[in-house]
Amino acid sequence: MMPRWWLPALSVLLIASGCATEDNLESSGPRVTYAQVKAAPETYTGQTVTFGGKVLSAKRLKEETRLEILQLPLVSSLKPALDLSTSQGRFVATKKEFLDPATLPPGTFVTITGAVAGAIILPLDETDYTYPVVEIKNLRVWQKEEEPPRIRPYFGPGPYWGPYWSPYWRPWPYW
Repeated sequence: MMPRWWLPALSVLLIASGCATEDNLESSGPRVTYAQVKAAPETYTGQTVTFGGKVLSAKRLKEETRLEILQLPLVSSLKPALDLSTSQGRFVATKKEFLDPATLPPGTFVTITGAVAGAIILPLDETDYTYPVVEIKNLRVWQKEEEPPRIRPYFGPGPYWGPYWSPYWRPWPYW
């Protein structure tokens, strides 16, 4: 005879094992950092990486869609950090299939898993900048977290309309 607690414990384990991955974003194997790829992109060509950041521009070209992204470190949930000063540079992410640039406006936070495809040199202001290129396999768009509504204090007469409260009496001067 089995104890009564084994069935709920088994169901919790099965549910937890099904929730182990998050959108298949994290690559298996040793993790390659952005700094390593930035230093020598040709060395890591073909390797799967997971980078995150803030979209700076999205452009549809003849053969692909190109995203220019400001790299940001990923926190434990694979979401990019919000502090832009922690960026180590920029990278380009490409997608061969159609990806509408209107769905990724500047300022959108994304996490991308894909294969390193070398580097590309593009103008950045008055200089040329070497961008590592990642071919997108999986793209996760992060929604902006809404701020909680701010509650302003109420300076009205209050709910009690007794002998000391009236709609005309206020304990402070009018401004």
